[in-house]
Amino acid sequence: MLRRSTLIVLSSGLIAACVPSLREAPATVRAVPIPTTSGVPPPVIQRERGLESVIGKRASALTRRFGKARIDLSEGDARKLQFSSRNCVLDIFLYPIERGNAPVATHVEARQRVGGGKANRAQCIADVERSARGG
Repeated sequence: MLRRSTLIVLSSGLIAACVPSLREAPATVRAVPIPTTSGVPPPVIQRERGLESVIGKRASALTRRFGKARIDLSEGDARKLQFSSRNCVLDIFLYPIERGNAPVATHVEARQRVGGGKANRAQCIADVERSARGG
């Protein structure tokens, strides 16, 4: 019986040696800065090809490119510009990225002019731009 209790005591000591002490310093965690960019924050970036030429632009740049908007609505600090071609209707939504800044395009929707079905946004942008140039 003595041998068995001695074995238990010794094995307990070995197990305790393997467990880290609560008095040890915790592992150091190093903060890694997250890179930021000026301009449009990631949540509003639309990666669809062709939209990069619209997203982040001010209303003045959009009207120079697409002509006079069919609809120009403002509510609070938000704004919606609507342009159209023979084939599609393009809605561009503008919001200020930071308080006090001018609104910039953050979202684009496109629909077919006839029937109102969803249209390819990049294709509609190109179509509206051609219409604005008289094409």
